[in-house]
Amino acid sequence: MKGILILLGAALFLTGCATHQSPTGRGQTLLFSSQEMSQLGDSSFAQIKQQEKISQDKAVNAYVNCVADRVTQALPDQSLPWEVVVFESDQVNAFALPGGHIGVYTGLLDVAISADQLATVIGHEVAHVLANHSNEQVSRAQMTGAGMQLADLALGVGGIADKELYMAALGLGVQVGYILPYGRDQESEADVIGVELMAKAGFDPAQSVELWKNMSKAGGEQGPELLSTHPSHGERIAQLQQMQAKAQPLYQANKLSVKNSCQRPK
Repeated sequence: MKGILILLGAALFLTGCATHQSPTGRGQTLLFSSQEMSQLGDSSFAQIKQQEKISQDKAVNAYVNCVADRVTQALPDQSLPWEVVVFESDQVNAFALPGGHIGVYTGLLDVAISADQLATVIGHEVAHVLANHSNEQVSRAQMTGAGMQLADLALGVGGIADKELYMAALGLGVQVGYILPYGRDQESEADVIGVELMAKAGFDPAQSVELWKNMSKAGGEQGPELLSTHPSHGERIAQLQQMQAKAQPLYQANKLSVKNSCQRPK
């Protein structure tokens, strides 16, 4: 009986959770506070830095940091410092985590062949954080009970019961061996927010189309790791082309005010 009451309490707790709206007006159920998500992002990023080889190439680090800094400086909230780390790996991949963390793999630079194209990927990944997609994913993992203790959450005594599952929910599936993919709505939302973000940072949003064309050619039929949970290449490119009417004026209005020109290393 006690177990039934605990599970009932957990169900009532989840049902009563506040429903939020994403930046595009989509309804979201978020079980975790921004502080909890930041702690999870901090912990996960620290673990990735221990597991992956960090690039010591000064030119590459300066270039990636330049692009990432311009993208994050276009965010509405400037109170959070962003940590950017370049990982030495052939993976065509990048990610952003709550708490202000961005990871870029050197293999991505072979496909994102310009600062504008790199800004497309970084903008997209930062957009996932900005739109609370990580919170959505971790909340979904919690609600489905995939390795979690639902009753612990209801009683307020639960910790990180399964770090790998949480990390996968944060978009780190390639690193931890399995993936909890973002949904189509989340991916489309990140495209919209990311393209607008890069345009406000003074990067040419037209290059987002070229970037995903490059992505579609990389890694054979399935594409690189970054695309393993994403919509089809053709669908994404068509959507990005439709976004240009809104994004281009943002780019034209901001490109002349950009102070830092990010030079790709030779």
